[in-house]
Amino acid sequence: MTTSRRRGLNFISAVARFRRVACAAALAATSASAGDVTSFGAIGDGQADDTAAIQRAVNAGGGVHFPTGVFRLTATVTIELDRTGFVALTGDGTSRVVMAGAGPAFKFIGTHEGSADPGQFKPNVWNRQRAPRVEGLEIIGAHAEADGIEATGTMQFTVTGALLRDLRHGIRLTVRNRNILIANSHIYHCRGIGIFYDQVNLHQSNITGCHISYCAGGGVVSRGGNVRNVHIGTCDIESNMGKNAPPTANILLDSTGGSIGEVAITGCTIQHNHTGPDSANIRILGRGHEESLARRTGTATTQEGHVTITGNVLSDVQVNIHLKDVRGVTLTGNTFWMAYQHDLLVEDSSNVVVGPNNFDRNPRYNYGSSQETRGGLVFRGSRDCTLTGLHVNGVWRQPAALLLEKCDRFNLSGCSLLDGDGVGLSLQATTNTRVSDCVIRDDRATRPPAPSLRVSGGRGNWVLHNLLAHGSEIAPGTAKLEGNYDGR
Repeated sequence: MTTSRRRGLNFISAVARFRRVACAAALAATSASAGDVTSFGAIGDGQADDTAAIQRAVNAGGGVHFPTGVFRLTATVTIELDRTGFVALTGDGTSRVVMAGAGPAFKFIGTHEGSADPGQFKPNVWNRQRAPRVEGLEIIGAHAEADGIEATGTMQFTVTGALLRDLRHGIRLTVRNRNILIANSHIYHCRGIGIFYDQVNLHQSNITGCHISYCAGGGVVSRGGNVRNVHIGTCDIESNMGKNAPPTANILLDSTGGSIGEVAITGCTIQHNHTGPDSANIRILGRGHEESLARRTGTATTQEGHVTITGNVLSDVQVNIHLKDVRGVTLTGNTFWMAYQHDLLVEDSSNVVVGPNNFDRNPRYNYGSSQETRGGLVFRGSRDCTLTGLHVNGVWRQPAALLLEKCDRFNLSGCSLLDGDGVGLSLQATTNTRVSDCVIRDDRATRPPAPSLRVSGGRGNWVLHNLLAHGSEIAPGTAKLEGNYDGR
């Protein structure tokens, strides 16, 4: 083969290789930039206003990807799902969105108006709107009224692996949604609420594996609306109360003006901080309003509930759990400690079942130089409740370790009330209540002179087969005593 022919063949081969490489690079670039916000003009330097560019990317629909960078918004990016089609906002954990305007950084708007029943879905919801998603993004606030994410009218809205911080509200759910998943996310240091059910009609929502902390208006808060089927599980929820904020809680379910029920709170650490006024780890205010009840009974007032609280660790607030105007709440398998007022406060409620729980004062923790944490359990104005298997140890500076005041039809059995400063068990103006098979005693060398049991007022009570180590004080006509023992 001649030298010139060899050179010609080499040139043709080089051109072919170049064309193959160029085509592959072009295809790769097209694939990488198809939904990349920078391909729509976003700069990502933290200085430029990327609002319009990101809105263009969203309007194009499909997967919207945020590469490494800081993307600044000055107004809400609105995702109208029926117009855009399916949208997912994704990052790889290295992208940051800074909301420098008022309102949510991203607002998802769907048109689903039905329930979660498959028969109530319009075709456009499945064909254009289902399962909008935010994944792997950090969203921070640079405005006093900046929120992270808002969703309304959505079906199967999902947030995973997100970091939302320094906002007003982290995630805000409004008007109507169905089947919400919020998982494996960090919601931190918000001026308002971490996850806010804001007067929303929402059934089926799961919050799992999240860290929600230092939000001044509450961690998970539901107010009014029509909320059902909430599962909060395996989360760390702490210090979500500002020092000067109105009474709130790490978890607050407030049915005022609405209806909230069918809730499970399981396997969480819920704690801090006692400096907030009237702070609580879990607060449920069950007095709600329901139009169908008004039509049936002539009254619009309900006692909301059907709540299970199990397997949680609760500490370091004024009241660990506060239930008011609720019906049908079950507490079992929880660990309570370091309550500055009460471990459990139940007011004007019914059908509350409290099973085996541990209410202890463990000496390995610092309870303050003046031992100001008190603890203890109080039921007021409540009826038809069962308390069994409670272990209560070390209630200090309270009139009683367990107080039933103006209650009716309680069944209290198999409890241990130990080493408390006041009366072990006090029944005040309580009726038709049975107390059996309990151990009530204080074996400290400096035990205050208080009886194990005191019954004052009320009638129809039956006290039997208890170990009352320090005797009892029973007002005439209030209770029948049978087979009790002082241990001597």
